[in-house]
This record gives sequence, C-alpha cells and structure tokens, in this order.
Amino acid sequence: MNPNDSTPLSQTLRWSAMTHRGKVRLNNEDSFLALTFDAQEIRYLGKEGESNFTVGDFVFAVGDGMGGANAGEFASRIAVEKITKLLPKGFRNSTLGLNAGYPDLFQELYHEIHKALTHLGQNYSECSGMGSTLSLCCFSPSWLHFAHIGDSRIYYFPVEGGMKQLTADDSHVGWLFRQNKINEREARQHPLKNSIQKALGAGHQFVDPQVGTVSYQTGDRFLICSDGLIDGLWDSHLLAFIQNPSPEEAILPTARRLVEAALDKSGQDNITAVWIEVLEA
Repeated sequence: MNPNDSTPLSQTLRWSAMTHRGKVRLNNEDSFLALTFDAQEIRYLGKEGESNFTVGDFVFAVGDGMGGANAGEFASRIAVEKITKLLPKGFRNSTLGLNAGYPDLFQELYHEIHKALTHLGQNYSECSGMGSTLSLCCFSPSWLHFAHIGDSRIYYFPVEGGMKQLTADDSHVGWLFRQNKINEREARQHPLKNSIQKALGAGHQFVDPQVGTVSYQTGDRFLICSDGLIDGLWDSHLLAFIQNPSPEEAILPTARRLVEAALDKSGQDNITAVWIEVLEA
C-alpha cells in the first residue's frame, strides 16, 4: 500500500519508551524524548501513548551521553532538550510540503547542540569530554525524517516483514561490518567496539549528521535505541523478538519488553528503547 493511497491524518502513532541504567553503571547517561509540536506549541508526551496527526507532528529521540562524573548524563539531556527550540520551524515547512527543508533544519539543530556541549566541555573542568550520540525521528503525515550521529540506532520494521537499520554506526568497527570485513560476532568482540568516530561535543571538531527521509504506511514500525540494547540483543534476536513474542510478552509495552530482554542477556551498559507503530485511526 502506498502512503498516499489514504488520508495521512487517518493514521495514528502508538509509542512506548523505557530506559534503564543496567546492571553495572552507577548512573544512567541515556536520555530519550517524546513530544508533539505544531508551529505554536510543543507538548511533551508520556512514556506510552497513542495519538494522531491532528495535534501536530511527532518527535522521538535517544541520546547516549559520555564524559566524566555526571557529564555524560548532563550531555544527553542537553542534546534531547535542545530539539524543542528549533523543530517548530520544521512543522511550518512540512505543512507547506517542504520536506526538503528537514536536512537543513537537522544540520542546524545538530550544530547548535555540538556548540553548546563543546562550550561546556572547554570552560568547565567537570564537563571535560562531555558529549552525546543523538538519533532522532520526526514523523509528519506519511513521512519519517531522521537524523543521527554516534552509535545509537534507528531500525525500520516494514509491514511486509524484515528489518532495516536506517542509521550507520559512526565507528571503525561499524565501517568494517558494513564492508563485510567482519561479521556481527566479530564486531561484538572487537576491542574498539565502544570507540566512536563522531559525536556531539566530546572534543570532535566537525559535525556531519546522517540525515534521511522514509515514506511509511500503516503497519510499519520503528525502533530508536542506545547501543546498550544492541549489546544484549543481536540483530537476528531482535527481529525474532519483535515478530514472535510469547503471549506473556505480547501484553507488555514493546519498549519495556526490549529493555528487559537486553538487561537479562547483558546489562553491561545503560539501555534505552523507543518503539513507534503506525496504526489506522
């Protein structure tokens, strides 16, 4: 089914979100964001909910912070909160059908976050090394606009089946995996698996986020997650977990199921998942 075959406003989004510090870390450096907005107002959403596009567009994001003391926790929070300052401009573009405006908007947004984190890292010793990944999804009727930097991930589960990772991990290990030079097991065991080449702040000089747009249809699903989730759930396990939940698992919010499963299998890092489903109103 083509997304243009039905009235976009007849579609509904259902979401769930959960974050956990894991079994090892003393604090949680992950942050997530869920909100809806129009040209005048931004409204924060709860961890679970369902709504349609009559209230505006929707934004969901995950940031994974880094830095000494509590700087990582602070960095990821800054990253997701700054989103609220610029996105109403994007809504005005989408109402005019200017989908091409989102890449420029995302570039501006990521540069502003990078500048803020860099300033804090350079001027306050307790913020030295402060940085964050940021994977962001903006849903307008029939279209998902996304931006990404770091090694958090955005996955797409089309209604026809299968799974696709929309984002590319900004790491040498991620590049080796995409070039088929190593397999998933080797990537997970690689000594540099936690070393990323791009992030907001963290001493990086340049910011060049990956941006893209995907048309979606009723029945499609999306996952935004930190690398702590993937540490516990391999891609093959993730797809099977989504497609074939047990009756006991199926009654729980999907984000909670994913986080609890990753916690059970690993839990060495903070774990965050935001799950979005496209439904018929």
